[in-house]
Amino acid sequence: MTTTGPDADGIPAEAMRRLAELQPGRTGGIFTSDLTVNEFLLVREAGFRPLGLVLGSSIYHIGLQVGRWGRNQELTRLSEAMYQARDRAMTRMQTEAQQLGADGIVGVRLSVEARDFGDHVTEFIAIGTAVKADARAPGGNGSWRNAKGRPFTSDLSGQDFWTLVRAGYAPLGMVMGTCVYHVAHRSLAATVGNAGRNTEIEVFTQALYNARELAMERMQHEAEELRAEGVVGVRLDSHNHRWGGHTTEFFAVGTAVRPLRDDHVIERPTMVLSLDD
Repeated sequence: MTTTGPDADGIPAEAMRRLAELQPGRTGGIFTSDLTVNEFLLVREAGFRPLGLVLGSSIYHIGLQVGRWGRNQELTRLSEAMYQARDRAMTRMQTEAQQLGADGIVGVRLSVEARDFGDHVTEFIAIGTAVKADARAPGGNGSWRNAKGRPFTSDLSGQDFWTLVRAGYAPLGMVMGTCVYHVAHRSLAATVGNAGRNTEIEVFTQALYNARELAMERMQHEAEELRAEGVVGVRLDSHNHRWGGHTTEFFAVGTAVRPLRDDHVIERPTMVLSLDD
C-alpha cells in the first residue's frame, strides 16, 4: 500500500482514508466512538448521532527558557509553545470532524506525553467522538457550529452533555489558557529564618496565585471570542513536566456554552412527594 504525506492541515493520508470509510451513508460503514455505553445512549437521546472517532496530534519541541533564580516570572516562550501545540492538535481533530460533516465533537480528551525522540520533545493529543445533530435535537438538525463556523468541541461527559442540551444550552467549544511560571528560589537566610515557624511564604503564594490568574484570564478571553454566556466544567491543572520543581505549567480548560434561545429560562424541576415519604 502506498502512502502520501499529510495535507495542508497536517492530516495524514491514512487518516483521510479512514475518515472516508466512516462517511455517513457509505455502504458497510460503521461509526467508532470512545464513549461508554451509557454516554452513547445519552448522546443519542439528546439528538446526536455518533459519526466516528476523530483525533489530532502534534509532536512539539519545547524550547529552552531560563528564569531568573530569585524572581517570580512567566516564561512566555514556554507558555506559547504549550498553547500552540495543544491548539494544533485540537485544530487537526476539528478538521477530521469536518471531513465527516460533523456538527461537533463530544467527550474530548487532551493529553500530553513526553517522548524519547530527543530532549524536550512532547506529543500533544486531542481525541473525541464526532457527532451529527438529527431531528430530535433541540431546534432540529440546524447548525450547531460555533461563531467561527467550526464544529463545537466539548470535554463534558456524555451525561453532562445530555443535561446541558436538555436544559436548553449548546456547547460552543473547548476554551483554554496556559501559563508556564518560574517560582523564585528563596535565599538561604530566608529559609533558615523560617525554620520551625508557621508562616506564609508570600513569594510562593503570589507566584502561584498570579500564574493561575493568567491561565484563567486567557481561557475567559477565548470564551468571549466565541460569544459564550459562560464556561462550564472548568478544570485548573498544574504540571511540572520535565522542567524541575520551580517551573510549573498552569492549564485552565472548560466548555464554553450559550443558550439555544435568547429568551431561554431554565425551568425548575417539579418535585413530587408520595404519601409514604
